[in-house]
Amino acid sequence: MEPTDRPADRVVAWARGLPVPPGRRRVIAIEGRSGSGKTTLAVAVAERLGAALISMDDLYAGWDGLAEGVAALRDRVLVPLAEGRPAVWQRWDWEAGAYAEEHRVPDGEWLVVEGVGSGGRVLSAYICGFVLLECPVAVRKRRALARDGDLYAPHWERWAAHEDAFYAAEAIRERAGLIINQGWTPP
Repeated sequence: MEPTDRPADRVVAWARGLPVPPGRRRVIAIEGRSGSGKTTLAVAVAERLGAALISMDDLYAGWDGLAEGVAALRDRVLVPLAEGRPAVWQRWDWEAGAYAEEHRVPDGEWLVVEGVGSGGRVLSAYICGFVLLECPVAVRKRRALARDGDLYAPHWERWAAHEDAFYAAEAIRERAGLIINQGWTPP
């Protein structure tokens, strides 16, 4: 596949050029702040690669659970896969405020993970690489609130503070394998 101006095609071409971990699944992370377009891009990339898709939104332990979500991804998904074991994760139920049912990661050559934290340093040994989506705050906020409305509005600043701390500590931009800026068109 030749790279094109379509972000999903660019990501897939980039991902296919990454070294394959010996005997392991290829894991690509799509990182970016809230409202940057991660989910839309990740769905398109997963479809093109025939990959399973995990959203960090399903792993965070609530509005203050970014670190717990990263740990859950590492401990329940990436470590077992790297060791050749089945990976089973629990979905966070935002309404109940607790972890709920378990989900098994399907077999396959690829896994796409999307969300803030998916490019964390503690995950580096388990992922082939990560894409960073960048987008101006005003555009991201408009998108996020249009998507989640009143549910998210009271938590925007709270979650943004967690993103700020994570991005500062993790040097996300400096470590990204591919950066896609805001002007992208739908996949």
